[in-house]
Amino acid sequence: MKLKFTLFAFLICSTTLVQAQDSLMLRKIYDEGLVNGKAYSNLHYLCKNIGQRISGSANAQKAVEWSKKLMESYGFDHVFLQEVMVPHWVRGPKEQGIIIDGKNRIPVHIAALGMSVATPKNGITAEVIELHSLKQLDSLGESKLKGKIVFFNRPFDQRFIETFRAYGTAGDQRNLGPAAAAKFGVAGVIVRSLSSTTDDYPHTGATRVAADGKNAPAAAISTKAADQLSSLLKKNPSLKFYFKQSCQTRPDTLSYNVVGEITGTVNPAKFITVGGHLDSWDLAEGAHDDGTGVMGSLEALRILKALGYRPKNTLRVVFFMNEENGDRGGIKYAELAAQNKEEHIAAIESDAGGFTPRGFGFTGLSSDQLKNLEQWKKLFFPYGSERLTAGGGGSDIEPLKEKVAGVVLIGLSPDSQRYFDIHHTPNDVFENVNKRELELGAASMASLIYLIDQHGFN
Repeated sequence: MKLKFTLFAFLICSTTLVQAQDSLMLRKIYDEGLVNGKAYSNLHYLCKNIGQRISGSANAQKAVEWSKKLMESYGFDHVFLQEVMVPHWVRGPKEQGIIIDGKNRIPVHIAALGMSVATPKNGITAEVIELHSLKQLDSLGESKLKGKIVFFNRPFDQRFIETFRAYGTAGDQRNLGPAAAAKFGVAGVIVRSLSSTTDDYPHTGATRVAADGKNAPAAAISTKAADQLSSLLKKNPSLKFYFKQSCQTRPDTLSYNVVGEITGTVNPAKFITVGGHLDSWDLAEGAHDDGTGVMGSLEALRILKALGYRPKNTLRVVFFMNEENGDRGGIKYAELAAQNKEEHIAAIESDAGGFTPRGFGFTGLSSDQLKNLEQWKKLFFPYGSERLTAGGGGSDIEPLKEKVAGVVLIGLSPDSQRYFDIHHTPNDVFENVNKRELELGAASMASLIYLIDQHGFN
């Protein structure tokens, strides 16, 4: 009996000692990130010296070259590029949108959807049919839709506290709507911007290319203009809409994922990956989407290296290319991981903006493993990042789930309330990123990497 009690007391003391060591390490991580952080200055260079980085563009290539040099300057053990062929879609000159209500011509803000086709040279003028779901296309049929402009106008469901859930339930009208409407011979498609706010910023984003080659020109309209158009349609169902865009899709272009590694001292063939996507849309600087993600991920490894931390497993930061309109970088990364028979313990993605971090979502953990995260919640509590929940990941790391067995996918979860005011708009600029929020996110990721490296998930 005495032996059992002694063993029990030893285990408690050992656990307490480990927790104390972890708590001290997290404090050091946050101190380094908040006092000596480099993410904000790096983001400034990316946004102001390079700017928008749509896949296939000259700026995307500049970003690749600069990112590789930046990783090398941090003294990582290995920095390399992964070749990936990416789409090369070009927006062209400024788009035009006009509501034609009798003699009134009302200019409105629009933006061509990524991968859309151009209108005829002189634009499109047609009557408008307002829809709120893709199912309505089938109920109306070609006889009522042919030659018309379909206006998908389903707003965000404001009841969702997490705005990403509202984005998910409204997103099909942009992703799938134009290709679905094209089957009915529509002249064009206008989609309400995917946003929780009402303003005059149109939100671009990718739309799928129809498999049968039947495509309709498609553009996003600002939420303020969408409300205006809907209101006018109720008074005059015969009003018309004019829009013009000259976008085009060029042949695929060679680009790269940028990868940096700190080699593990115990398990160098096991990897913990953290990253975001280097490409952005072309309307602005891609500051929150996803400049904060790549610069925060890089900062997480910089912090650990600056503290002299020597990881057990190999730590890898990845700047993925082409998340916005193809996911080619994430797919290629997973293919190469499988080809090289890499063992991935975890992959963390930051692609939800650089706002105040609230925690992380996990995909691939058992119920018992999720319960084990309770100890980590206590460690994160002083820093406000203690929400460790089931369900998380990201577009770039999602392909790993099919290619690499046993990998846990993790998504950084920042506060989401302001993200869709900025997402995919001309307003996604460096000035809308808060330095301290970005630094806290980077320190949160560095802390999670440290805990996974030290303890795994069991």
